[in-house]
Amino acid sequence: MPHLTFPTLSTARLPRRTALKVLAAGAATVALPARAAWPDKPIKIVVTFPAGGASDIVARVMAEQLGKKLGQTVVVDNRPGAGGSVGGLVVTQAPADGYTLMLSNSTPISIGPFALEKQPYDPVEGFTHIALIGNAPCVVMANPAAPIKTITDLEAQARKAGRLDFGSGGPASIGHIYGELMKKAMGVNLVHIPYRGGAPMTTDLISGVIPVGIDVLTAFVPYFKSGQLVPLAVTSANRSPLVPDVPSVVEFGYRKLVLDNFFGLSGPAHLPADVALRLNTACNEILASSDIKKKMLDLGISTSPVSTAAFTGFVKEQVSVLAPAVKGAGVRL
Repeated sequence: MPHLTFPTLSTARLPRRTALKVLAAGAATVALPARAAWPDKPIKIVVTFPAGGASDIVARVMAEQLGKKLGQTVVVDNRPGAGGSVGGLVVTQAPADGYTLMLSNSTPISIGPFALEKQPYDPVEGFTHIALIGNAPCVVMANPAAPIKTITDLEAQARKAGRLDFGSGGPASIGHIYGELMKKAMGVNLVHIPYRGGAPMTTDLISGVIPVGIDVLTAFVPYFKSGQLVPLAVTSANRSPLVPDVPSVVEFGYRKLVLDNFFGLSGPAHLPADVALRLNTACNEILASSDIKKKMLDLGISTSPVSTAAFTGFVKEQVSVLAPAVKGAGVRL
């Protein structure tokens, strides 16, 4: 039997009732169970889009690597819907114990919550923003049969026809909001055609059902190489090393249309500091690997390992920019 050490206060000189209270308090303190070493069970990463899209790909790469780092199974749970808010709400309502996380990006953080009639959660205070994985521009692209080879062609065609349809991965997705920003900046009638994820949008874009699509660059490079789709411009300030021949929107004079999507790891608010630090450290060590850097770059993502505080500041800044854009564009889910 282990030796139990009680408080050093002598009970011999105390009244019997008081002495019993002191002894009981000491025993209760010793009897408190220690918190189990984290993690001692599988961890879940919620993805707010269907399987096969950019967020899903990144989540599966990180899940595999985190599993190795933490010595525990890490699984991906796809929870699409409501502009990412379905998955976002799952995470904000989960216990703050480090076993339910989210592959966060611009949609469930900076866009979706502000497109609903009632905002379901605070995208800054409702989460613990743990680690920034990286940034990736969107790409504006067209079906090869469309008379659109550059983003200026897109504007000209929209003016000539009086209307131009564009597809995205869903209502209030980053592609949707970017199309609304283009519509406002160009003063043309761009009409959003929503899909349930990037994969079905890509199918219709390749087959010519829609002439233009907008989404995160990540999953589309093979289609550009095969000639199935034509990239018009990337939405970053500079060209992407993944598609160095594709101009940025800045080269066409659209400086106000610069926008990068981000990928990060977030958890419920009030995550224990030691758990958040361990996850941040593990993510940053993973992203420092040359193999993972290359794998992310192949997906069109520039890795950006930073502290939890720096990532939280990044999120606050993006929310301050995109939330007004969503409301100003009148986007509703």
